[in-house]
Amino acid sequence: MNLLEINTLSLRIGSKEILKDVSFHLAPGEILAVTGESGSGKSMTAFSVMQLLPEAAEVTGSICLEGRDLLQQSEEAMCDLRGSSIGMVFQEPMTALNPVKTIGAQVMETILIHKAMPPEQAEDHARELLARVGLPPERFPLSRFPHELSGGQRQRVVIAMAIALRPKLLIADEPTTALDVTTQAQILELLQDLVQEYDMGLLIITHDLAVVAELADHIVVMRHGEVVETGSTQGLLRDMQHPYTRMLFAASKHQVTLPAPQSPSPLLEVRGAIRDYPLPRTSLFAKPQSFRAVRNVSLTLNRGERLGLVGESGCGKSTLTRAILGLEPLQGGEILLDGAPLAAIRNPEQRRKMQVVFQDPVGSFNPRHRVDRLITEPFYALPNAPKGGAREDLIAETLRAVGLGPEDAHKYIHQFSGGQRQRIAIARALITRPELIIFDEAVSALDVSVRARILDLLVELCEAYGLTYLFISHDLSVVRTVTDRCLVMQKGEIVEQGNTKEIFDDPQHPYTQQLIQAAPVLPDLDQGAA
Repeated sequence: MNLLEINTLSLRIGSKEILKDVSFHLAPGEILAVTGESGSGKSMTAFSVMQLLPEAAEVTGSICLEGRDLLQQSEEAMCDLRGSSIGMVFQEPMTALNPVKTIGAQVMETILIHKAMPPEQAEDHARELLARVGLPPERFPLSRFPHELSGGQRQRVVIAMAIALRPKLLIADEPTTALDVTTQAQILELLQDLVQEYDMGLLIITHDLAVVAELADHIVVMRHGEVVETGSTQGLLRDMQHPYTRMLFAASKHQVTLPAPQSPSPLLEVRGAIRDYPLPRTSLFAKPQSFRAVRNVSLTLNRGERLGLVGESGCGKSTLTRAILGLEPLQGGEILLDGAPLAAIRNPEQRRKMQVVFQDPVGSFNPRHRVDRLITEPFYALPNAPKGGAREDLIAETLRAVGLGPEDAHKYIHQFSGGQRQRIAIARALITRPELIIFDEAVSALDVSVRARILDLLVELCEAYGLTYLFISHDLSVVRTVTDRCLVMQKGEIVEQGNTKEIFDDPQHPYTQQLIQAAPVLPDLDQGAA
């Protein structure tokens, strides 16, 4: 008997049709992956199972959990099922967790709400759950708050909450999107172990097809609210029938060819950089302590070169980036931009030589402003910013350079898709013609097809403008194709550097070998795509 059966599920909100006759099933102890681009209906399908839909939603069809139609249940009955029979791991753990409650209280919450055991026993069970997901109580006491944990550790807390009452069905919505490769591998291994140990069914929603290929027993491919193809993982990989499925998997392995770099001429030089953070005092009279996040780091980025920086969360990538951008001081060493010490830069004309593209384009834009104002924000640092017709011409030229049109200048940011927003973020970084652009996880949250288009755009911009950039990412497949050289960072130090292809083909440092081994890889699809 199937654990979950979805038959001809359709969902409409107002006049908008979200889901159209979605059907699939999941057996106990099985892992089913639902994949597709943003807007395909993946998450709305999961929310339909949980019955976490807007009030205006109109749903038809059936969603049966062990023969019980969830669409016919009252809200009170669904509250009994959520947490006990159905658990859910949300995409962003920091949003899913309450920042003012301890991790112990949040893991215990589900247990106490369902009155599964008394508070004393629930506390002991919470410790066991956290230990089961890799957070032993001697290192991670129940009194810790979410902000004291890393992204991967927070995701483990969310998983502990979801499995607190051993639900029969676990839904994981993009559980590894923002995690580095080693943490991602640990979370996926944990989910697999839980499925085997508890004989639960796992419905995982992801756009990372390499994860799908390694983890799932069956795959459901969705597009525009419809299931376009489904089947066993190995069977579907060998013989993909739908053009959309073939396009998705081809985009996942998309490679680009960068133009040849210019002759070496240093643009950015970091010499012996040291960055310390003060730690809280352990007692009133204790000696102040500090944590060294960046340890004597030195690097050179030549003009026209594309440099990658990879490493786990907490390795010091972001700290080093903030120092390069002049946002944080160093306790030792120096940073030179075009031969001038960064600490001495006070000239806005020199400041415009550096721009940054952030991971989340929505969070980096003011939603009240139109695109023309958003992408001209760097003009405020220029003493003689273009005005009038010259300003309009530059806006139009820059939008065309990133694959958009001049008419897009008068729209708001919410009127664009995720890939278009990232193009606008690149346009903002490009409009002052900087000499150095820093890409901070600029494509990690994008769909595979959108990511492929952004990578093609980078190649076009490199050819047109001779871009020099520092590309920071945990997606090793992207770093491999869009960088000339690569730096590997661990615990605040550069442990390996060199030609990108050589590092990936023949890593020398054990940590680099560990990173590359942990990264999920798509199997050879030549036969399946034929």
